[in-house]
Amino acid sequence: MIEARELTKRYGDKTVVDRLSFTVKPGEVTGFLGPNGAGKSTTMRMVLGLDGPTSGTVTVNGRAYGRHAAPLHEIGALLEAKSVHPGRSALGHLTALAQTHGIGRRRVEEVIELAGLQSVARKRVGAFSLGRGQRLGIAAALLGDPEVVMLDEPVNGLDPEGVLWIRNLLARLAAEGRAVLLSSHLMSETAQVADHLIVIGQGRLLADTSVADLVAASLGGVSVAADEAGRLGALLAGPDVTVTSTEGGRLQVTGLSAREVGRVAAEHGIALHELTPTGVSLEEAFMELTRDELEYQSAPVTGRTAR
Repeated sequence: MIEARELTKRYGDKTVVDRLSFTVKPGEVTGFLGPNGAGKSTTMRMVLGLDGPTSGTVTVNGRAYGRHAAPLHEIGALLEAKSVHPGRSALGHLTALAQTHGIGRRRVEEVIELAGLQSVARKRVGAFSLGRGQRLGIAAALLGDPEVVMLDEPVNGLDPEGVLWIRNLLARLAAEGRAVLLSSHLMSETAQVADHLIVIGQGRLLADTSVADLVAASLGGVSVAADEAGRLGALLAGPDVTVTSTEGGRLQVTGLSAREVGRVAAEHGIALHELTPTGVSLEEAFMELTRDELEYQSAPVTGRTAR
């Protein structure tokens, strides 16, 4: 488990992470999302003790990373796939890491096979493609059989087979009871693998929720067909809820999830014929949530680009 409490990091007068609190729980894949410059990388570096917080705390399995006698058994991390001496082989790199924790050769061979690197295990890492470098970084993260796994953009450079491998690997790690923190800009992938989401912008927490709830809270809303649509609409209306009638007597509800609409209907004995989330994609919900938090705003693309 990773627990951050009021975690803050300042560089001079610039606050990069601002009183951030969250928990990455065992048995779940937690997506860590935010625009460029949101503070994700700084937060992950603080988890590993590479940067010290200005204030607040972050612990891994109840302790600061640096207080663990054998940290590779507690958390395995991939922050930068190319942070390996280019003259070493994949086997040599993993063996050196293993020796720092008394991990045997058999485990080194297991993670090489897990990452699909058997055919290049003795080749120099400097000649690896980005995708192979990612696989090596993931193998290193899993070397100590850790309870917590933290990966930053793990699918970068991977081909479709590699992306599927990552997807299945993350699901398996969570099913084994491990806590998984996944940082990614690929919303479609995150939507498929994440059980929970932590979204930050300009170092502050914007959302700590599930994929379904974040999408449901976006502008997409819920489409409802009911016997007493007018009465249901009046019951659902509120300060933060918009209810509009559509063709065929349906209701379009924004501001409530499908579960909340269904609960109100059940409490008042209103039969529903259809209850369909019309939510947007995770990417669209993310863009809506972080619209005011972007470090860089792109101009709209119109007409022909000047040469």
